[in-house]
Amino acid sequence: MGEFEGKIALITGTSGIGRASALELARAGAQVTCLGIDEAANDGLRDVARSEKLDLAIRTCDVASSSEVEAAFSAFEGLDVIVNSAAIHPYGTVVDTDPEVFLKAYAVNVGSIQLTARHGIPLMQKRGGGAIVNISSVQGHACQKNVAAYVATKGAIHALTRAMALDHAGDRIRVNSVSPGSVRTPILELAARTFDGADADVEEAFRRFGTAHPIGRIGEPEEIAGLVLFLASDRAGFVTGADYLIDGGLLAGLGVK
Repeated sequence: MGEFEGKIALITGTSGIGRASALELARAGAQVTCLGIDEAANDGLRDVARSEKLDLAIRTCDVASSSEVEAAFSAFEGLDVIVNSAAIHPYGTVVDTDPEVFLKAYAVNVGSIQLTARHGIPLMQKRGGGAIVNISSVQGHACQKNVAAYVATKGAIHALTRAMALDHAGDRIRVNSVSPGSVRTPILELAARTFDGADADVEEAFRRFGTAHPIGRIGEPEEIAGLVLFLASDRAGFVTGADYLIDGGLLAGLGVK
């Protein structure tokens, strides 16, 4: 029997941390549904689930669309776990970021959390409680240049996590967030190509990004998924309203030589 045997989980995002969290939850016995808009990522995750005979379903869904999220949740009668991992990462300052891009980042990175909570919390109440884990970023704490829209959304996730935790503690629903450093994901690959050009040596860029972390490397999605599973589990029964850095020590020191 896995730790999540009999649990029902929903994940947004089918690549990177969302993919890893979905697979680890399913391997631990959960019945998992993933919502994702990237068909290639959806198909890749579906293939792994089939090869391992996991109870893991994938549904094409724009998680920024209220109607599509509502339709996805109509298939559930109860829910125990939500992991909000879907995100986009536009680059630019507040001056040169198109307002529609800024609003789209909010709709995907923050609005989707409200939508999954709006439809998912009543389903958790039916089950007597549950756990929600929101994937944020170290950039919600400290940031680089030219990422105004992205960091605004990640800071908002921290505040929204606290509000949700307070509002629903009485329902026995715990809400926490996770703030990873650089992790081997499509978003980090986008960063490599943004900084180094379309023909960038991605692995070399990853190595360079890793040197900024005291531990000396970037993280792997499965390492973040391990923390997600802990926060979603009964072992974290006294944990709510908190953000957890998992950044290889990136924010532990000052950039002073």
